[in-house]
Amino acid sequence: MHVIATAGHVDHGKSTLVRALTGIEPDRWDEERRRGMTIDLGFAWTTLDGGGQVAFVDVPGHARFVTNMLAGLGPVPAVLFVVAADQGWQAQSQEHWEAVRALGVEHGLLAVTRCDLMDPGPALEEAGERVGWPAVTVSGATGDGLGELRRALLRLTAGLPTPDPRAPVRLWIDRAFTVKGAGTVVTGTLTAGTLRVGDPLLLAGERVRVKALQALGEPVGEVTATARVAVNLRGVERARTTRGMTLLTPDSWLETEVADVRLDARSDVGDRPPRESVLHIGSASVPARVRPLGPGTARLTLGRPLPLRVGDRALLRTSGRPIAGVRVLDVRPPALRRAGAAGARAAQLAPFTAGTGDRVPEAETVLRWRGVVRRAELAAMGCDPDAAEASGAGEWLVDPARWAELSERLGELVAGQPGIPVDAARTALGLPSRELVEALVAARPPLSVADGRVDAGTGLPDSVLAAVERLRPELAAAPYQAPGAARLAELGLTTRAVALAARAGLLVRLADGVVLLAGADTAAARLLAALGRPFTAADARTALDTTRRVVIPLLEHLDRLGLTRRLDDRLRVADPPP
Repeated sequence: MHVIATAGHVDHGKSTLVRALTGIEPDRWDEERRRGMTIDLGFAWTTLDGGGQVAFVDVPGHARFVTNMLAGLGPVPAVLFVVAADQGWQAQSQEHWEAVRALGVEHGLLAVTRCDLMDPGPALEEAGERVGWPAVTVSGATGDGLGELRRALLRLTAGLPTPDPRAPVRLWIDRAFTVKGAGTVVTGTLTAGTLRVGDPLLLAGERVRVKALQALGEPVGEVTATARVAVNLRGVERARTTRGMTLLTPDSWLETEVADVRLDARSDVGDRPPRESVLHIGSASVPARVRPLGPGTARLTLGRPLPLRVGDRALLRTSGRPIAGVRVLDVRPPALRRAGAAGARAAQLAPFTAGTGDRVPEAETVLRWRGVVRRAELAAMGCDPDAAEASGAGEWLVDPARWAELSERLGELVAGQPGIPVDAARTALGLPSRELVEALVAARPPLSVADGRVDAGTGLPDSVLAAVERLRPELAAAPYQAPGAARLAELGLTTRAVALAARAGLLVRLADGVVLLAGADTAAARLLAALGRPFTAADARTALDTTRRVVIPLLEHLDRLGLTRRLDDRLRVADPPP
C-alpha cells in the first residue's frame, strides 16, 4: 500500500478528485457536504492497475483549518498537489507548498484540476514554476484526464522508498472514535515498521495492546508500512486518546520536551523566529518556546513531551508569520546554565546548519556530545550504535576521547588510593555503571579488580595493603600529623611493611618511624610555595600543621627531590612541580 496526501487551496477540487479516483466520499461530516468544503481530514483508497493500493488523506484547504491540514500532511511520504485551472495559484496554495517544503516531502505530483472550466495552460505554467513535480491536467467533474492521472500516480508510487518493516513503530494518531462492541479505535499513517494483533504499544507512557487491526476497511492480522491503519485498542477508554498522540514500540523511543533544531534556510523567518510558536510534527501541534542559539539553530521547549528523533522534520507556525521548517539535531541537549553556554552549543551545531548540506548528527557525533550513553538510548535518539567508533562495556558506549580521559583519571585515583572500592571509583569518575570501571581497569594492566577493589598491581601482600588502608583515614584530615612508631605497629606497619609499601609507591618514608602517604611530599612543596616568601623550619611547621619530628626530615626529603632549596642556614624557598 502507498499513502498520498492532497494539498492545495480551498475549493480547487481536491475532494472531487479523490472521489473521482476512488469512488469513496472523503468528506465524512454532514457539515462538510452541506457547505461543499472539507473541514477535517478525509480518507479514501483505490487500486492502481499493476501498482497495488493507494490510500489518500484528503486535507482541508481553507486557512481556518491549517492545523487539520498539517495533521494529515505531516506523516505522509508523498503529496498530490492540486491547483484549479480557473483560479491559479492562491494564498493557501502558497501556504500548503511552504508546508510541503518544510516537511521535506520530496515525492509528489501536480494536478491542475477543473480543466473543463478553463484552459489549464496558464495555471499549469504558474504552478509548475513553483512545484517542479511531474504534472497532469484533469477534471474531476467530467473525468477527463483521470486515466493519465492514474498512470502518473503509478509512476509516482513506483519511485517511493521502501520503509523498513523491522523499524520501531511511531503511529501518529489522526482520528479516535468508539465502535460499538469493539471499543476505542484510532487511525493513522504507518510510515515504518509492522503492526500485529496482540502487539504491546505505548500510549502516553502506558502499555496498551492491539486488539484488532484494519487496513482500508478490511480486518487484517498485521500491517506493514507504508499503510493507512485502524487500530482497535484493548481496554482503552476513548477519553484517553486524541489526535496528535502516538502509539509507540516500547523501549524504542525517547519522549522529550526540549530539542535543538536547525532552521530551514528557505523559510523567511531568518535567525529570529517568533519566541512563541507552534510545532507541527506528524499529526501533533504543540506550543513551543523558541530560543535562538546561533545562526540557523534554535532550542525548542515544548508544551508537552513528544517522541522525537535526530533527523525528524517538522515545522514552526505562528499566526501571521511564514512557516519555518526545522530539522531535529538533538533530543537530549545539554542545559544552558552558564554564561556563554548558548554560544558554545551553537558552535557544536554549526556543522549541521543550513548551507552545510542536509547533514544531521550521526551516532559518533551524538556520542561525543554525551560522552557516555546506552546503546538502546542512542538507537532511540535515531542513531545507529554500530556506526559509532566507541569504547565501553556491555550496553554502555563511551566516546574514545572520554575513555582516554577516564583511564587517566582512574590511574590517578588508584595511585592516590590503592585498593579503592570499585563503587567508590565509579562515583569519583561520574560513571553510571561499575562494569565500565571494570572495563577501564582491564585496559590498564597491571591494574586488576579483586574482592570489589581496584588492585594497583603492586604485588604487595594483602596484610601490607590492609595496613596502608588503615593508615589512610588517619592522615586524610591532617596529612602531616604522622603517627608515632607505636601507632604504626598497631596499624600493622612494621619496619618491613613500611619498606615494602614505600618501594611500591604507597607511602613516603621520611625517617625511622616517620611515614606519610604518597603524594604528601609534593603537596607540601606546593603549600610552602604558596607562602610567597622564603621560610624557616618553624614557618613550614606552622603552614603544614605538623611537628618538628616530621618537618625536619620532610624538608630534607624535599631538598633531595629539588622541591625546596636552601638560601642560608635558616631560610628555604619552594620550587614545586607545575
